Amino acid sequence: MSAAPPSPPARPPARVAIVGGGPAGLFAAERLRASGLEVDLYDAKGSVGRKFLIAGKGGLNLTHSDPFDLFVSRYGPREATVADWLRGFDADALRGWAAGLGVDTFVGSSGRVFPRDLKAAPLLRGWVRRLREQGVRFHMQHRWLGWEDGHRLRFAHPDGETRVEADAVVLAMGGGSWPELGSDGGWVPLLAARGVDVAPLQPANCGFDIDWSDHLSSRFAGSPLKPVVAHWRDADGQWQSQQGECVVTATGIEGSLIYALSALLRDAITRDGETTLHLDLAPGRDEARLREGLGKPRGTRSLSDHLRREAGVSGVRAALLYEVMTRDAMRDPAALAATLKRLPLKLLRPRPIEEAISSAGGIRLEALDAGLMIRALPGVFAAGEMLDWEAPTGGYLLTACFASGLRAAEGVLSWLKERGTVSP
Repeated sequence: MSAAPPSPPARPPARVAIVGGGPAGLFAAERLRASGLEVDLYDAKGSVGRKFLIAGKGGLNLTHSDPFDLFVSRYGPREATVADWLRGFDADALRGWAAGLGVDTFVGSSGRVFPRDLKAAPLLRGWVRRLREQGVRFHMQHRWLGWEDGHRLRFAHPDGETRVEADAVVLAMGGGSWPELGSDGGWVPLLAARGVDVAPLQPANCGFDIDWSDHLSSRFAGSPLKPVVAHWRDADGQWQSQQGECVVTATGIEGSLIYALSALLRDAITRDGETTLHLDLAPGRDEARLREGLGKPRGTRSLSDHLRREAGVSGVRAALLYEVMTRDAMRDPAALAATLKRLPLKLLRPRPIEEAISSAGGIRLEALDAGLMIRALPGVFAAGEMLDWEAPTGGYLLTACFASGLRAAEGVLSWLKERGTVSP
């Protein structure tokens, strides 16, 4: 009886290089390693998740409790694409994932979702520990320099340079905000040189400059405005409004309400050179009531005291009135009441991208296939803030970063299976 033919040698596991250690890159690493692939993660900094940690300094806003349809509406023009990612990994899935790391979450009064202890560090430590135990290899202080010979990755590190070969690559290096934490946009020219269509990086979730007087800038920087109602005209010229909180800064205005509107304000400035945002400084009082109270004789009282007594306006709110009105105009109760309800603030420019919470622009989604592979670079995938989408604060940005990391990992698996590099 003849001996059975020898079995073919076992195929070695495919190797994937992930460049970038933020949530998108880490989550892609987790999915790929769970599928049995060899995973090496490279980051330019000495540790991963630095922006994630800073974002959680005042309480990690992990995601949001909005119903799905409302949740995905936060992504503006990219709603359809991001919704597709989120169908694979949504806010509830993210909360469940955190629970798997022993991190319970709760819904705050604003609908935002936080870890029970509000901290980012325990979650990140547990996550990295689990990834290491699962076999993900971490390579810190490795700055990506592009490719050599068209396919080998080049990295600079303290001991020189390293060349890396991989069966697939996931790029997840962030956008251009907070460059000291690693997201410095240094990848833009490297990809543009390879024919990848990259939209210019712009600040998102940012403050705006206003030409304050020296008096207001020096006396009231850091003063909160809460609550106020913002009024603005949309792209169709229709008035819109939203209540929230913001802060006067030495150079202009910022805060959660401004961040929520930053994309449309930024785009209006790009289109028109400047834009005007109106603030209702007395949202609890109607204009007629204000006009009546302010029209009462003030006798020997100062105008500031009169404003405080009859309109409940003092401090930074009074200073803002003085900023936009002449003394003569402020003697007219009707003009004063109208300005209190619609204080015009001329926004000149967004603050620099280095100061922004996040960035817009990046690899255009049209340059990617459904699995987030870059069409011009077969086998190279991208995820997270490197891509051309944006979202307001509130957990929307972070949730979509996770979801895009998962989508890119699944894209890698599908592509490798099609090539026969991994078993179907």
